[in-house]
Amino acid sequence: MNLKKIWLKLTNKKNYLQYKFDKAKIAKQDLFENKIKNFIYEVDKKLKSKDEISFLHSGHAGDLVNSLPLVKEISKTKKCNFYVESEKKLPSYINDNSHPYGNFYLTKKTVKMILPLLQSQSYISVSEEFKDQEIDINLNFFRELPVNFNIDIIRLYSHLTGIHPDLQKPYIETNDHKSLQNKIVIIRSLRRQSPFINYKFLKNYKDIFFVGLRNEFLDLKKDIPNLNFYDCKDFLEMAEIIKSCKIFIGNLSLGYHLAEGLKVPRLLETNPEFPLVYPNGGKGYDFYFQIHFEKIFQQLISRE
Repeated sequence: MNLKKIWLKLTNKKNYLQYKFDKAKIAKQDLFENKIKNFIYEVDKKLKSKDEISFLHSGHAGDLVNSLPLVKEISKTKKCNFYVESEKKLPSYINDNSHPYGNFYLTKKTVKMILPLLQSQSYISVSEEFKDQEIDINLNFFRELPVNFNIDIIRLYSHLTGIHPDLQKPYIETNDHKSLQNKIVIIRSLRRQSPFINYKFLKNYKDIFFVGLRNEFLDLKKDIPNLNFYDCKDFLEMAEIIKSCKIFIGNLSLGYHLAEGLKVPRLLETNPEFPLVYPNGGKGYDFYFQIHFEKIFQQLISRE
């Protein structure tokens, strides 16, 4: 902290806040000129000149799914390839022991689980694990943007390209599941749970299935004794189950991102401290408080 900053902080709060604002503004302008400007101009040039576009994403899994509406929109005029990188390390400042993939955005196992989903999308020509293939658009660059990450994160991909897909339309393609249909489906991550919410009222309902991780299932089963567990072989099967469900319920996790992409009836448990994702389109609702959770659930269940 320099002397001017210390002096202003001690003697003039208004000028101190203005000083901080001005410094932050200059830092963002420098970031744009030195890093962001070149990236977005290169992306724009490639989108204008090339007939085939290759994308790279390294995760998280939900962030990857959130990039699909952009890819689908671009695929209307371009051949699109999608490569997924495994074992890209999380930044050192992230110290979250509850993250399911440890120190990585995606593990090799997770990439193998997500590739069948990507390969089933008609608008993606090639989808493989990344092994130094030529890349046109590195979708991971959204993390470099000087924006508030509490906005609807799916829109950040549009800010990389200037292309705005219709987020109210489905962008995940899959068949119905062969056996698990018309169920109440839940994925509730142990991360980012709201302190205002519990799922205990669901013990009064039948045919409730959890399709996330087993430790997450065991945690929720304490509140819903009749909760069933289904172990999905990959994320394509998870998407099939969600597409076939009566209602999907979850917090910020891959499961909700899939439900959002499929546009099924869905309820999002929103953490007030970390909103980040918002429903787009019909049959999608978020909630902060228990009374609204139960009210919207009753409305949805009575329609289905």
